[in-house]
Amino acid sequence: MNQTEDPHLSEAPAMEAPAGKRSRRGPAFAGLLVVIVACAGGFAAYDKFYASEHVSTDNAYVGAETAEITPLIAAPVAEVLVSDAEHVKKGDVLVRLDDTDAKLQLAMAEANYQSAIRRVQGYQARDKALQAQTAAQEAGLDRAKASLEAAEAGYEKARIDYERRKDLVERGSVSGDELTASETAMKTAKADLAAAKAGLAVAAASIDASVGNEKVNATLIEGTGVDDNPEVLAARAARDQAKVNLDRTVIAAPVDGIVSERSVQIGERVQPGQRIMVVVPVNDVYVDANFKEIQLRNVKPGQQVTLHADLYGSDVVYDGTVVGFTGGTGSAFSVVPAQNATGNWIKVVQRLPVRIALQPAQLAEHPLAVGLSMNVDIHL
Repeated sequence: MNQTEDPHLSEAPAMEAPAGKRSRRGPAFAGLLVVIVACAGGFAAYDKFYASEHVSTDNAYVGAETAEITPLIAAPVAEVLVSDAEHVKKGDVLVRLDDTDAKLQLAMAEANYQSAIRRVQGYQARDKALQAQTAAQEAGLDRAKASLEAAEAGYEKARIDYERRKDLVERGSVSGDELTASETAMKTAKADLAAAKAGLAVAAASIDASVGNEKVNATLIEGTGVDDNPEVLAARAARDQAKVNLDRTVIAAPVDGIVSERSVQIGERVQPGQRIMVVVPVNDVYVDANFKEIQLRNVKPGQQVTLHADLYGSDVVYDGTVVGFTGGTGSAFSVVPAQNATGNWIKVVQRLPVRIALQPAQLAEHPLAVGLSMNVDIHL
Protein backbone atom coordinates (compact mmCIF):
# COMPACT_ATOMS: atom_id res chain seq x y z
CA MET A 1 0.00 0.00 0.00
CA ASN A 2 2.76 2.30 0.83
CA GLN A 3 4.33 1.68 -2.53
CA THR A 4 1.09 2.46 -4.38
CA GLU A 5 0.44 5.61 -2.39
CA ASP A 6 3.89 7.06 -2.94
CA PRO A 7 3.39 7.81 -6.67
CA HIS A 8 0.15 9.66 -5.95
CA LEU A 9 1.80 11.63 -3.27
CA SER A 10 4.71 12.58 -5.58
CA GLU A 11 2.41 13.72 -8.47
CA ALA A 12 0.41 16.16 -6.38
CA PRO A 13 2.97 19.00 -6.41
CA ALA A 14 3.45 18.59 -10.20
CA MET A 15 -0.24 19.13 -10.77
CA GLU A 16 -0.23 22.31 -8.64
CA ALA A 17 2.75 24.06 -10.45
CA PRO A 18 0.84 25.78 -13.40
CA ALA A 19 -1.57 27.38 -10.98
CA GLY A 20 1.39 28.93 -9.14
CA LYS A 21 2.85 30.39 -12.33
CA ARG A 22 -0.48 31.90 -13.28
CA SER A 23 -0.72 33.46 -9.89
CA ARG A 24 2.65 35.17 -10.42
CA ARG A 25 1.86 36.48 -13.96
CA GLY A 26 -0.97 38.67 -12.78
CA PRO A 27 1.17 41.12 -10.79
CA ALA A 28 3.81 41.11 -13.59
CA PHE A 29 1.24 42.13 -16.21
CA ALA A 30 -0.17 44.68 -13.85
CA GLY A 31 3.28 46.12 -13.25
CA LEU A 32 3.98 46.26 -16.99
CA LEU A 33 0.66 48.00 -17.55
CA VAL A 34 1.54 50.52 -14.88
CA VAL A 35 4.92 51.17 -16.54
CA ILE A 36 3.28 51.64 -19.95
CA VAL A 37 0.67 53.97 -18.51
CA ALA A 38 3.38 55.89 -16.65
CA CYS A 39 5.49 56.21 -19.78
CA ALA A 40 2.50 57.35 -21.82
CA GLY A 41 1.59 59.83 -19.11
CA GLY A 42 5.14 61.04 -18.87
CA PHE A 43 5.36 61.48 -22.64
CA ALA A 44 2.04 63.29 -22.68
CA ALA A 45 3.16 65.54 -19.85
CA TYR A 46 6.51 66.16 -21.60
CA ASP A 47 4.76 67.00 -24.86
CA LYS A 48 2.24 69.29 -23.16
CA PHE A 49 4.43 71.09 -20.67
CA TYR A 50 7.83 71.13 -22.44
CA ALA A 51 7.93 69.93 -26.04
CA SER A 52 5.00 72.11 -27.07
CA GLU A 53 6.77 75.11 -25.53
CA HIS A 54 10.22 74.48 -27.02
CA VAL A 55 11.86 73.71 -30.36
CA SER A 56 15.48 72.68 -30.48
CA THR A 57 18.18 71.67 -32.94
CA ASP A 58 21.86 70.89 -32.99
CA ASN A 59 22.15 72.05 -36.61
CA ALA A 60 23.37 75.49 -35.55
CA TYR A 61 26.67 77.27 -36.06
CA VAL A 62 28.37 80.46 -34.96
CA GLY A 63 28.66 83.23 -37.55
CA ALA A 64 29.91 86.81 -37.67
CA GLU A 65 30.04 89.83 -39.97
CA THR A 66 33.74 89.45 -40.65
CA ALA A 67 35.73 92.45 -41.86
CA GLU A 68 37.78 91.70 -44.96
CA ILE A 69 40.91 93.84 -45.03
CA THR A 70 41.70 95.09 -48.53
CA PRO A 71 44.04 97.90 -49.62
CA LEU A 72 42.49 100.84 -51.45
CA ILE A 73 45.63 101.82 -53.37
CA ALA A 74 48.34 99.91 -55.20
CA ALA A 75 51.68 99.98 -53.38
CA PRO A 76 54.43 97.72 -52.03
CA VAL A 77 54.04 96.43 -48.49
CA ALA A 78 56.54 98.10 -46.15
CA GLU A 79 55.51 96.53 -42.84
CA VAL A 80 53.11 93.88 -41.50
CA LEU A 81 52.36 94.37 -37.81
CA VAL A 82 50.00 91.46 -36.99
CA SER A 83 49.80 87.70 -37.32
CA ASP A 84 47.01 85.13 -37.39
CA ALA A 85 45.08 84.59 -34.12
CA GLU A 86 46.22 87.97 -32.78
CA HIS A 87 43.68 90.16 -30.98
CA VAL A 88 43.39 93.70 -32.33
CA LYS A 89 41.42 96.77 -31.37
CA LYS A 90 39.62 99.10 -33.72
CA GLY A 91 42.18 101.55 -35.11
CA ASP A 92 45.24 99.33 -34.54
CA VAL A 93 47.65 99.45 -37.46
CA LEU A 94 47.70 96.17 -39.37
CA VAL A 95 49.82 96.95 -42.43
CA ARG A 96 51.91 99.90 -43.66
CA LEU A 97 52.42 100.40 -47.37
CA ASP A 98 55.32 102.22 -49.01
CA ASP A 99 54.21 105.87 -49.15
CA THR A 100 56.89 107.26 -51.53
CA ASP A 101 54.63 107.47 -54.57
CA ALA A 102 51.74 108.80 -52.50
CA LYS A 103 53.88 111.64 -51.12
CA LEU A 104 55.05 112.61 -54.62
CA GLN A 105 51.48 112.61 -55.90
CA LEU A 106 50.42 114.81 -52.99
CA ALA A 107 53.23 117.28 -53.72
CA MET A 108 52.21 117.45 -57.37
CA ALA A 109 48.54 117.89 -56.50
CA GLU A 110 49.41 120.68 -54.05
CA ALA A 111 51.42 122.45 -56.76
CA ASN A 112 48.54 122.15 -59.23
CA TYR A 113 46.19 123.53 -56.59
CA GLN A 114 48.36 126.59 -56.00
CA SER A 115 48.71 127.08 -59.77
CA ALA A 116 44.94 126.98 -60.15
CA ILE A 117 44.53 129.67 -57.50
CA ARG A 118 47.00 131.94 -59.29
CA ARG A 119 45.43 131.21 -62.65
CA VAL A 120 42.00 132.26 -61.40
CA GLN A 121 43.48 135.37 -59.81
CA GLY A 122 44.95 136.10 -63.25
CA TYR A 123 41.50 135.72 -64.79
CA GLN A 124 40.16 138.30 -62.36
CA ALA A 125 43.00 140.73 -63.10
CA ARG A 126 42.59 140.17 -66.84
CA ASP A 127 38.89 140.90 -66.55
CA LYS A 128 39.65 144.38 -65.24
CA ALA A 129 42.26 144.90 -67.96
CA LEU A 130 39.81 143.82 -70.65
CA GLN A 131 37.19 146.17 -69.30
CA ALA A 132 39.69 149.05 -69.49
CA GLN A 133 40.69 147.95 -72.97
CA THR A 134 37.07 147.92 -74.08
CA ALA A 135 36.61 151.43 -72.72
CA ALA A 136 39.70 152.55 -74.63
CA GLN A 137 38.42 150.91 -77.80
CA GLU A 138 35.12 152.69 -77.39
CA ALA A 139 37.02 156.00 -77.12
CA GLY A 140 38.95 155.05 -80.23
CA LEU A 141 35.69 154.38 -82.00
CA ASP A 142 34.48 157.86 -81.08
CA ARG A 143 37.72 159.32 -82.48
CA ALA A 144 37.31 157.28 -85.65
CA LYS A 145 33.76 158.59 -86.07
CA ALA A 146 34.99 162.16 -85.58
CA SER A 147 37.80 161.59 -88.06
CA LEU A 148 35.31 160.21 -90.55
CA GLU A 149 33.09 163.25 -90.17
CA ALA A 150 36.09 165.55 -90.68
CA ALA A 151 37.20 163.54 -93.73
CA GLU A 152 33.73 163.70 -95.20
CA ALA A 153 33.63 167.48 -94.68
CA GLY A 154 37.13 167.92 -96.18
CA TYR A 155 36.26 165.81 -99.16
CA GLU A 156 33.01 167.69 -99.76
CA LYS A 157 34.86 171.06 -99.61
CA ALA A 158 37.59 169.82 -101.96
CA ARG A 159 35.01 168.50 -104.40
CA ILE A 160 33.07 171.77 -104.41
CA ASP A 161 36.32 173.75 -104.96
CA TYR A 162 37.26 171.53 -107.82
CA GLU A 163 33.84 171.82 -109.48
CA ARG A 164 33.90 175.59 -109.06
CA ARG A 165 37.37 175.97 -110.61
CA LYS A 166 36.46 173.60 -113.37
CA ASP A 167 33.68 175.99 -114.48
CA LEU A 168 36.00 178.99 -114.17
CA VAL A 169 38.69 177.37 -116.28
CA GLU A 170 36.29 177.16 -119.22
CA ARG A 171 35.75 180.92 -118.95
CA GLY A 172 39.44 181.59 -118.51
CA SER A 173 39.15 183.00 -115.01
CA VAL A 174 41.32 180.24 -113.44
CA SER A 175 44.54 178.86 -114.73
CA GLY A 176 45.08 175.17 -115.49
CA ASP A 177 47.63 174.81 -112.72
CA GLU A 178 45.14 176.02 -110.16
CA LEU A 179 42.58 173.54 -111.47
CA THR A 180 45.14 170.74 -111.25
CA ALA A 181 45.96 171.69 -107.66
CA SER A 182 42.27 171.72 -106.81
CA GLU A 183 41.81 168.30 -108.38
CA THR A 184 44.76 166.95 -106.43
CA ALA A 185 43.34 168.35 -103.20
CA MET A 186 40.00 166.67 -103.95
CA LYS A 187 41.67 163.28 -104.55
CA THR A 188 43.65 163.65 -101.33
CA ALA A 189 40.49 164.45 -99.40
CA LYS A 190 38.82 161.40 -100.97
CA ALA A 191 41.71 159.20 -99.86
CA ASP A 192 41.50 160.66 -96.38
CA LEU A 193 37.78 159.86 -96.36
CA ALA A 194 38.45 156.25 -97.34
CA ALA A 195 41.12 156.01 -94.64
CA ALA A 196 38.70 157.42 -92.06
CA LYS A 197 36.05 154.85 -93.05
CA ALA A 198 38.64 152.08 -92.72
CA GLY A 199 39.70 153.43 -89.36
CA LEU A 200 36.11 153.42 -88.19
CA ALA A 201 35.71 149.81 -89.30
CA VAL A 202 38.93 148.85 -87.50
CA ALA A 203 37.80 150.62 -84.34
CA ALA A 204 34.42 148.85 -84.45
CA ALA A 205 36.11 145.47 -85.03
CA SER A 206 38.49 146.13 -82.17
CA ILE A 207 35.58 146.83 -79.88
CA ASP A 208 33.87 143.59 -80.94
CA ALA A 209 37.10 141.64 -80.31
CA SER A 210 37.63 143.31 -76.96
CA VAL A 211 34.04 142.66 -75.88
CA GLY A 212 34.34 139.05 -77.04
CA ASN A 213 37.55 138.54 -75.03
CA GLU A 214 35.89 140.14 -72.05
CA LYS A 215 32.93 137.77 -72.30
CA VAL A 216 35.18 134.72 -72.68
CA ASN A 217 37.17 135.73 -69.64
CA ALA A 218 33.99 136.54 -67.71
CA THR A 219 32.66 133.00 -68.22
CA LEU A 220 35.73 131.69 -66.36
CA ILE A 221 35.02 133.73 -63.24
CA GLU A 222 31.35 134.72 -63.48
CA GLY A 223 29.47 134.17 -60.22
CA THR A 224 32.49 132.74 -58.39
CA GLY A 225 35.42 133.90 -56.35
CA VAL A 226 38.85 132.36 -56.13
CA ASP A 227 37.93 129.69 -53.56
CA ASP A 228 34.79 128.44 -55.31
CA ASN A 229 36.00 128.67 -58.89
CA PRO A 230 35.56 125.34 -60.72
CA GLU A 231 39.24 125.11 -61.62
CA VAL A 232 40.27 125.70 -58.02
CA LEU A 233 37.65 123.25 -56.75
CA ALA A 234 38.89 120.53 -59.15
CA ALA A 235 42.50 121.13 -58.15
CA ARG A 236 41.56 121.10 -54.47
CA ALA A 237 39.66 117.82 -54.90
CA ALA A 238 42.70 116.28 -56.59
CA ARG A 239 44.85 117.53 -53.71
CA ASP A 240 42.44 116.09 -51.13
CA GLN A 241 42.35 112.77 -52.99
CA ALA A 242 46.14 112.66 -52.89
CA LYS A 243 45.99 113.25 -49.14
CA VAL A 244 43.48 110.41 -48.76
CA ASN A 245 45.71 108.10 -50.80
CA LEU A 246 48.62 108.96 -48.52
CA ASP A 247 46.50 108.18 -45.46
CA ARG A 248 45.51 104.88 -47.06
CA THR A 249 49.10 103.67 -46.96
CA VAL A 250 48.35 102.89 -43.30
CA ILE A 251 45.77 100.07 -43.06
CA ALA A 252 44.05 99.91 -39.65
CA ALA A 253 41.60 97.46 -38.08
CA PRO A 254 37.99 98.58 -38.68
CA VAL A 255 36.63 96.59 -35.70
CA ASP A 256 37.77 94.79 -32.58
CA GLY A 257 38.47 91.15 -33.28
CA ILE A 258 40.93 88.40 -34.11
CA VAL A 259 43.16 88.39 -37.18
CA SER A 260 42.57 85.42 -39.47
CA GLU A 261 43.72 84.25 -42.89
CA ARG A 262 46.61 86.69 -43.14
CA SER A 263 48.12 86.30 -46.60
CA VAL A 264 50.23 89.45 -47.06
CA GLN A 265 54.01 89.60 -46.81
CA ILE A 266 56.58 92.40 -46.69
CA GLY A 267 57.70 93.45 -50.18
CA GLU A 268 54.57 92.22 -51.89
CA ARG A 269 52.86 94.76 -54.15
CA VAL A 270 49.19 94.74 -53.28
CA GLN A 271 46.34 95.92 -55.49
CA PRO A 272 43.08 97.68 -54.60
CA GLY A 273 40.47 95.15 -53.50
CA GLN A 274 42.99 92.38 -52.85
CA ARG A 275 42.09 90.43 -49.71
CA ILE A 276 45.09 90.39 -47.39
CA MET A 277 43.49 89.27 -44.09
CA VAL A 278 40.23 89.02 -42.15
CA VAL A 279 39.33 90.46 -38.77
CA VAL A 280 36.66 88.40 -36.98
CA PRO A 281 34.66 90.36 -34.36
CA VAL A 282 34.43 87.55 -31.79
CA ASN A 283 32.57 89.81 -29.33
CA ASP A 284 29.80 90.42 -31.86
CA VAL A 285 29.05 86.96 -33.22
CA TYR A 286 25.63 85.42 -33.76
CA VAL A 287 24.20 81.94 -34.30
CA ASP A 288 22.38 80.68 -37.38
CA ALA A 289 20.17 77.77 -36.32
CA ASN A 290 18.85 75.66 -39.20
CA PHE A 291 15.42 74.48 -38.09
CA LYS A 292 13.13 72.20 -40.04
CA GLU A 293 10.25 74.08 -41.60
CA ILE A 294 7.76 72.06 -39.55
CA GLN A 295 9.38 73.36 -36.35
CA LEU A 296 8.95 77.05 -37.16
CA ARG A 297 5.18 77.36 -36.95
CA ASN A 298 5.29 79.23 -33.63
CA VAL A 299 8.77 80.75 -33.78
CA LYS A 300 8.76 84.57 -33.78
CA PRO A 301 11.37 87.33 -33.48
CA GLY A 302 12.01 88.37 -29.88
CA GLN A 303 11.61 84.92 -28.34
CA GLN A 304 14.21 83.83 -25.79
CA VAL A 305 16.75 81.14 -26.64
CA THR A 306 19.00 78.90 -24.57
CA LEU A 307 22.20 77.76 -26.24
CA HIS A 308 25.13 75.47 -25.48
CA ALA A 309 28.38 75.25 -27.38
CA ASP A 310 30.04 71.94 -28.08
CA LEU A 311 33.29 73.71 -27.24
CA TYR A 312 32.32 74.29 -23.58
CA GLY A 313 29.66 71.63 -23.05
CA SER A 314 26.34 71.91 -21.26
CA ASP A 315 27.84 73.61 -18.21
CA VAL A 316 28.15 76.92 -20.08
CA VAL A 317 24.80 78.42 -21.00
CA TYR A 318 24.26 81.28 -23.45
CA ASP A 319 21.12 83.40 -23.48
CA GLY A 320 19.99 84.57 -26.88
CA THR A 321 17.13 86.25 -28.72
CA VAL A 322 15.52 85.35 -32.02
CA VAL A 323 16.31 88.16 -34.47
CA GLY A 324 14.52 86.86 -37.53
CA PHE A 325 14.57 84.49 -40.48
CA THR A 326 16.60 84.51 -43.66
CA GLY A 327 14.85 85.10 -46.95
CA GLY A 328 15.08 81.51 -48.16
CA THR A 329 16.20 78.00 -47.40
CA GLY A 330 19.70 76.78 -47.97
CA SER A 331 18.69 74.78 -51.02
CA ALA A 332 17.15 77.88 -52.61
CA PHE A 333 20.45 79.78 -52.34
CA SER A 334 22.75 76.90 -53.21
CA VAL A 335 25.07 77.07 -56.20
CA VAL A 336 23.01 74.39 -57.92
CA PRO A 337 19.44 74.89 -56.66
CA ALA A 338 17.08 71.93 -56.55
CA GLN A 339 15.02 71.37 -59.67
CA ASN A 340 11.74 70.28 -58.13
CA ALA A 341 9.77 70.74 -61.35
CA THR A 342 10.94 67.40 -62.70
CA GLY A 343 9.26 64.06 -63.23
CA ASN A 344 11.16 62.26 -60.51
CA TRP A 345 10.46 64.28 -57.39
CA ILE A 346 11.00 63.38 -53.76
CA LYS A 347 9.85 65.76 -51.09
CA VAL A 348 12.61 66.73 -48.70
CA VAL A 349 11.91 68.62 -45.51
CA GLN A 350 13.66 71.97 -45.85
CA ARG A 351 15.57 73.88 -43.20
CA LEU A 352 15.33 77.65 -42.73
CA PRO A 353 18.16 79.52 -40.96
CA VAL A 354 17.04 81.46 -37.88
CA ARG A 355 19.34 84.29 -36.78
CA ILE A 356 19.93 84.41 -33.00
CA ALA A 357 21.67 87.26 -31.21
CA LEU A 358 23.89 86.55 -28.22
CA GLN A 359 24.72 88.66 -25.17
CA PRO A 360 28.09 90.46 -25.37
CA ALA A 361 28.84 89.91 -21.68
CA GLN A 362 28.52 86.15 -22.03
CA LEU A 363 30.62 86.20 -25.19
CA ALA A 364 33.32 88.14 -23.38
CA GLU A 365 33.37 85.52 -20.62
CA HIS A 366 33.27 82.53 -22.96
CA PRO A 367 34.37 83.61 -26.48
CA LEU A 368 33.15 81.75 -29.53
CA ALA A 369 34.81 81.34 -32.91
CA VAL A 370 33.08 81.41 -36.27
CA GLY A 371 31.88 77.98 -37.40
CA LEU A 372 31.59 76.33 -33.97
CA SER A 373 28.63 74.00 -33.40
CA MET A 374 25.83 75.05 -31.08
CA ASN A 375 22.78 73.42 -29.50
CA VAL A 376 19.76 75.72 -29.64
CA ASP A 377 16.52 75.65 -27.68
CA ILE A 378 13.91 78.29 -28.50
CA HIS A 379 11.32 79.07 -25.82
CA LEU A 380 8.00 79.39 -27.60
